Amino acid sequence: MAKFVLSGQTDCPHYAKAELLADSLQRSLPNFRIQKISILPHEWKEYYSITSDMGTDMMLSVAAENLETNVNLIAEEQYRVSLIKPLHIWISSALSPTCSFLIPNLLSAEVFPHVSTISLHLLDLEGDEEGLQWLKMETEDLALHLLHQVTIHTDLEQAFQEADVILLLDEWWCDVTGNDEDMKIKVISDRYREYGRLIDTRAKKDVKVIVSGDSFVNLRCSLLVDNAQSIDSHQFVTLATQLENEAKAIIAKKLRVKTSDVTNVIVWGNISGSFYIDLQRARVFNYDGAIKGPAFFSQPARKILHERKWLETDFQDLVRRQRAAVASKTCRAAAMSLANGILAILKAWNGIRGPDEVLSVGVLCPGDYDLPDGIVLSVPVTFADGKWSALFDVTVGGKLKERLQLSASELRQEKEFASGNYMILKNEEDN
Repeated sequence: MAKFVLSGQTDCPHYAKAELLADSLQRSLPNFRIQKISILPHEWKEYYSITSDMGTDMMLSVAAENLETNVNLIAEEQYRVSLIKPLHIWISSALSPTCSFLIPNLLSAEVFPHVSTISLHLLDLEGDEEGLQWLKMETEDLALHLLHQVTIHTDLEQAFQEADVILLLDEWWCDVTGNDEDMKIKVISDRYREYGRLIDTRAKKDVKVIVSGDSFVNLRCSLLVDNAQSIDSHQFVTLATQLENEAKAIIAKKLRVKTSDVTNVIVWGNISGSFYIDLQRARVFNYDGAIKGPAFFSQPARKILHERKWLETDFQDLVRRQRAAVASKTCRAAAMSLANGILAILKAWNGIRGPDEVLSVGVLCPGDYDLPDGIVLSVPVTFADGKWSALFDVTVGGKLKERLQLSASELRQEKEFASGNYMILKNEEDN
């Protein structure tokens, strides 16, 4: 089969004549096919001069028709594109290992059940454009049904524009020379204040922001809230799911059940510092004990774990050592665990998980549990109708209050460092 490609200016009479000739050949020759490429006059880059025997009126008529048809087709395509309203997801530090685990599961109806298409925006201020290009290509090659487009960014020029969801994976300050915590807090403060201001002016007002990572997560979330004042503080959360899962794994091993058989573990306090693992709502399924039941039967974890001393000392220390081991090895939380935690929070936020499921997240909770204002602390919450609510059907006794006050004190100090008042604070402590 012969194929002929015809290209020309839509308002050119010579192109019109060639088009008529091609149409005639296609009608007369069964194995002849024509592909027409009509170019708008202002887009045509070359000049050509061809003599023709076709009448001027005929050529001008066909040329005018070509131009009108092309303009209409362009307008139709622009209108079609305007009807597409993708969900805009921004991911910072997109070249981190977490992102590679996250993307294949993120762009799915299991996470966003009421979304028809997603635009993914990959931001990495410390990475290189070539690396982001490769990540973009790999993402497109996945042929994910919901994916509309992928954009890459190595600066803040367009960061968080029209964002519906923002996932902050940053841990780049782990490469800051030395172990000076004050210096790390300073560079974190500068970056997250800027993030907060950009989110405030560019993101949608109902944006969902999730702060993840292994260090200073409460502080980072707090800085965002402080600098994005036009957005409800309920739209900002930080993850404690890694601690939850590590605690569940330790309990599961002790009771010889699967980690997924342990539910509703609560993490209180400073996720990156003085936290406390609370089992007052925790339940265990499929435990091979004196009392057994069907698959849906569960028992309170504290009822099965009779060793109260172990729960208050060894168990808490085991979780802390596990956290410290991850931090000292990579200065990053395990990528797979982080990705899994982000997906869990998004599913709950989007109504996929049960409304009675308890999750621990760092949130700004003014007045809740007699905690001080302006501090982001991990507390138990439930999600319903796209919103989280602090769980008040829990006992906050004297010892737990002391632990929460310790966490609040740590976080207030971090905020003082971040605000530039840390030298004053240090001098007060020295005196």
